Amino acid sequence: MAIEIEHKFLLANDDWRKYVSHSVKYRQGYLSSQATSSIRVRVSDDHAWLNIKTATIGTHRHEYEYEIPLSDANEILDNLCRKPLIEKTRHFVTNDDNLWEIDEFEGDNQGLIVAEIELDSTGQSFSKPSWLGIEVTGDLRYYNNNLAIQPYSEWHED
Repeated sequence: MAIEIEHKFLLANDDWRKYVSHSVKYRQGYLSSQATSSIRVRVSDDHAWLNIKTATIGTHRHEYEYEIPLSDANEILDNLCRKPLIEKTRHFVTNDDNLWEIDEFEGDNQGLIVAEIELDSTGQSFSKPSWLGIEVTGDLRYYNNNLAIQPYSEWHED
């Protein structure tokens, strides 16, 4: 059983950009988001995956991912997934031997940038770079499956 242990953060500034090693564009959509799980299809370049995650709030949850044919994935994204799709560029940054994945959203989520770090174990310590902002791991709005339901462009300040 695969377990994902991650923390999500907003960014304090753009200093991270000078440390990007490479970037990848993703297009993804959700077939299902329920109280117990989400089912997603993701495409990047000429690869595609089906992903199933438990809907656990917090730092860890079960995750299963399988490569699927690209043509099937594109058909599923175009015809079966709810809109809007999630479009983003993922930038990879290494800091103090930790790999950070920084998602810069496009489309209906334009303007949102979220940094994630995946860890090997719950409670594992990690250093926080100076460009890191507040932690939003427990805030459901920042989960991709929720951004497909209520995009960042529709958020209203209270």
